[in-house]
Amino acid sequence: MKYAIGVIAFSLALLLSVMLHELGHFVTAKRFGMKASRFFVGFGPTLWSTRRGETEYGVKAIPAGGFVKIEGMTALEELAPEDEHRAFYKQPARQRVVVLVAGSFMHFVIAIVLVFGLLAGYGKDPIRSDGLQIDLVSKCITTAPTGVCKPGDPKAPAYGRLQPGDRLERVDGVTTNADGSNVIAALRSHAGEPIDVTVIRDGSPVTVSLTPVGVKVGKTVQGRIGIANEVVPKHVGVLAAIPRTFTVLGSFLKSTGSAIGGLPHEIVSIVQGKPRDANGAASVVDVARVSGQISASDATTSDKVYVLIELIAELNLFVGIFNLLPLLPLDGGHVAILAFESVRSRLARAFGRRDPGRVDIMKVLPLTYAVVAVFVGLSLILLYAGIANPIRVQ
Repeated sequence: MKYAIGVIAFSLALLLSVMLHELGHFVTAKRFGMKASRFFVGFGPTLWSTRRGETEYGVKAIPAGGFVKIEGMTALEELAPEDEHRAFYKQPARQRVVVLVAGSFMHFVIAIVLVFGLLAGYGKDPIRSDGLQIDLVSKCITTAPTGVCKPGDPKAPAYGRLQPGDRLERVDGVTTNADGSNVIAALRSHAGEPIDVTVIRDGSPVTVSLTPVGVKVGKTVQGRIGIANEVVPKHVGVLAAIPRTFTVLGSFLKSTGSAIGGLPHEIVSIVQGKPRDANGAASVVDVARVSGQISASDATTSDKVYVLIELIAELNLFVGIFNLLPLLPLDGGHVAILAFESVRSRLARAFGRRDPGRVDIMKVLPLTYAVVAVFVGLSLILLYAGIANPIRVQ
C-alpha cells in the first residue's frame, strides 16, 4: 500500500507538471491574441469536455499528459478565413518564441518553488553535507522491484546490528566520503566476504563485522547489507534559502547535463545488462518505482516527503532543459528554426538581397522523423530497463 502511494503521488505530480507546461503555452498564446481551440488533460478518447468561449476544455481517457491546440502552428494547416490573421505562424517571431519557451519556463518555476520550499520549510540543504548516516535498515535483502521483503529473501546483515541514525565513519578501514560512493563500492566488492563497518552512535564509535549478501544485478554480483544512506544536510535559514535555491538548482543543472551527456554510455550499459546508475538516465517507470520504494521505506513521513519533492524538482528541471534542446519536434527545435529565419533575413538585408522568408517545414520533416525515431528508440530501451533491470534505492 505504501509503495502504491508513492507511485500515485509521483504520477499525479508528473501530470500536474505537464499540465502547467501546457498552461504556459496556452496563457501566452491567448495573451498575444492567438487562437487556442483546445486544452485537454490526457490523450485518447474524450471522457468529458465543455466549451468556454472559443476554447474546448476536457479530459481524455489516458492520463499521460495533456495538450493545447494553437491554431496555425505551421502554414500547412487549414484555417477558417476569420482565423487566418490569428494563426501562430503569422505572429511576430518574438511572440512565437515566448509561446514556445513558456512550457519550459513553467517547469523552471516549479523547480524553483519546490527547492525554495524544501530549504525554507525543512531548513535542510540537499547539496551541502554534515556527513553520512544510515537512513533505514531493511529486514531482508530483496530484489523485488517494490523493495518489499518476500518469503525466502535472506536476512539483511545490517538488521539488528546497525540502526537508523548511526553516522557512518569508516567502511573497510576507509573513511566514508560525503556522497557515500566509496561505501557503495566497498560493499559491492565484498559480496560473501566479511567487512568492518564503523559508525558513530550516541557519540561513540561502534564497529561491526558484516558479510554482504551477493545479489545478481544484470551480469554482475553486488554485495548488500540492507541499509540506505542519507547525506546529513547542513541547516539553512529562510533568508539564506533565497540564494541557496539557485545554488542547489545549479547543482541539479550539472547533474542534468551529466545525465544527458552520459546517455549513450547508459544505453550501452543497459544493452550489456550492467547495473543501473542511480544518477544516470531513467524512464518514467524507473522514477515511479523509486518513488514507490521511498514511500515503502521505514523512513519518517517527513523525510519521505522531502525526498519525493526533491525528486520532482529535479525531474522538472530536467524536462525543462530537455524540451529546449534545438531538435524538432521539441519546442527548442522550433525556436532554433525561428532563430535561423531571423539570422538569414538579417543577412539578406545586409547584402541587399530579397528576404528568403520562412523555412519550408516540409524540407525539415525527414529530420524531424529521424529525431522522433531516435527518441522512441531510447524511450523503449529505458522503458525495458525500468522493467527488467530497475534502479533501486535500497
